[in-house]
Amino acid sequence: MNNLAFYQLFAQRKLLTPKIGKMSTHETGFETVTSSFAPNSVATVELKPSYNIPVVLVIAAIPIVIVQPLIGGAIAFFGLFLLFQTVTLRLQFTATDLDIYRGEKLIRRFPYREWQNWRIFWNKFPVLFYFKEINSIHFLPILFDPNTLKACLAERCPRI
Repeated sequence: MNNLAFYQLFAQRKLLTPKIGKMSTHETGFETVTSSFAPNSVATVELKPSYNIPVVLVIAAIPIVIVQPLIGGAIAFFGLFLLFQTVTLRLQFTATDLDIYRGEKLIRRFPYREWQNWRIFWNKFPVLFYFKEINSIHFLPILFDPNTLKACLAERCPRI
């Protein structure tokens, strides 16, 4: 017997009384909590980190250090800084916001309703994520899976 047939059997006997978020059986005295699924709700997606940009910068800095130590050192330092950010930051796409976490702490929330435009530069090797809110412009290095980022952006806030 599948779940639907089982539920219909109990519903016909009026043993289960549907409530918001749960069903209870009054005659037998126990409650069963069920999760409800809204078909138009959007699941929260956490982007996986992408180490491409930090690794490329650190590796590119090695030969540059030999020729130009100051410039090579600056590039290596920037690559290590981005590597640290990749390890510590998390981006989550919720139904209404883009949330940025450092560890478990929410450090910034960007509601989609305030977004005006977004773009990812460059298609072949994405390195920069740009989005414009009503009052500000943001540029973020692509430190996360670019394909999932594009999919989440297209689903949650289509470009104008």
